[in-house]
Amino acid sequence: MAATNVNPTRMELTRLKKKLSTARRGHKLLKDKRDELMRQFLELVRENKALRENVEAGINAANKNFSLAASGMTDAEVRVSFMSPKQEVQLVTDTKNIMSVDVPLYTYTTRTSDPNDIYSYGLAFTSSDLDSAVTSLAGILPDMLKLAEIEKTCQLLAAEIEKTRRRVNALEHVLIPDMETSIKFISMKLDENERSSQTRLMKIKDMMLEDAHQYKEREEENFLQDSRENQ
Repeated sequence: MAATNVNPTRMELTRLKKKLSTARRGHKLLKDKRDELMRQFLELVRENKALRENVEAGINAANKNFSLAASGMTDAEVRVSFMSPKQEVQLVTDTKNIMSVDVPLYTYTTRTSDPNDIYSYGLAFTSSDLDSAVTSLAGILPDMLKLAEIEKTCQLLAAEIEKTRRRVNALEHVLIPDMETSIKFISMKLDENERSSQTRLMKIKDMMLEDAHQYKEREEENFLQDSRENQ
């Protein structure tokens, strides 16, 4: 808001001062929100790094074991081993709020509680390396879900941090300086008008005193003239 476009009245000055006070409070709250989002974002990034390393290590181990199992079994035997799965995983999604940002929560449930149901085949005709591959994948499932949850949360928090940063910068570098400039402009105009009014009042007072003085002199002259005439 350009200062020259502001109506220099006391009502406008009061309105701008209230608006400036609100903008400063909002600026402080947004900065606090940005700082807290950054703190939580950095914590999640560190947790994400550790989880990713763990998940990648688990996947590499599973791939290695599966390659060893496939080298000792035919392709048909491998396909038959996974044709009738005993276990089933259901993903449950929810959300939680972090500084006005809804982020996902991922949990899962299994059809049965028996841990051996992850094996969909009999153990007599399969390689132990295949068992190790299935066990490795089953073991990193919770970390994989947690990793997906944290990575999505980081994306959402990063977007909110950027949005909050733009708002903070707009208040700090545009809106608040413009309002301060407008308030200064109005104050100067009001002071100038007040000085002009005082100057006019002083001139009017001087004119009234001069008129009163001249009127008194005329009255005295008339009185003296009447006195001489009566003598």
